[in-house]
Amino acid sequence: MRLLRPRRAGPDRALHHRLVRQAASLLLAYPDDGHAGRLRMAGQLVDHITGAERDMLGAAVRALDEPDLLALAQRYVATFDLRRRSTMYLTYWTAGDTRNRGAEMHAFASAYRAAGVDPPASESPDHLPVVLEFAATVDPSAGEELLIRYRVALDVLHTSLHETGSPYAQVVAAVCATLPPVTARDEERARRLAQAGPPRESIGLQPFTLTVPPRTAPSSPSDGSSRRGAPRS
Repeated sequence: MRLLRPRRAGPDRALHHRLVRQAASLLLAYPDDGHAGRLRMAGQLVDHITGAERDMLGAAVRALDEPDLLALAQRYVATFDLRRRSTMYLTYWTAGDTRNRGAEMHAFASAYRAAGVDPPASESPDHLPVVLEFAATVDPSAGEELLIRYRVALDVLHTSLHETGSPYAQVVAAVCATLPPVTARDEERARRLAQAGPPRESIGLQPFTLTVPPRTAPSSPSDGSSRRGAPRS
């Protein structure tokens, strides 16, 4: 497995990175009634982005311009909520259903508070769209540090999305292109994580429940497979 290798970013790339991350945050949000507005805003941001990131985000904007909002929402749920290997909860990649996850999530919340903002009340602080918005609009340095810390998770997420032909793969690829080059050690960690998936430890823990909507998820089939809960492998 080869990780995405971005161009080296110079000082004049800081604004460009913020634009990419803001557009990505909008595109990775659950497609509710505000989807059309977010898509327009993302398209406006893409107009000010250059290079490969412009092409990747532009392709995602076009692919997500879907008139059937319910169908788009169902695909989003199937992609991110029901597949353990494509979750956007970054700490789930490194801690899974283990006791360590709470401490890792606390680190995200602490970074937000240190920057002068409260963690979101309606979403987990480690959810990728939340982290991207923080990096784009609140504290670019602290936000980038969080993204770099979970760089391996981002690359594995990208691989999972790419393998299923998801348009969201282009969005994650654009985010990865704003981060420093990966190392051989990163590549090996990503390979192992892609093979094994997130760690598991269920003893003494409450079931892991995702907080990303579906607000209008399809009715559950007879086997209950669309019930909200831990993402599935």
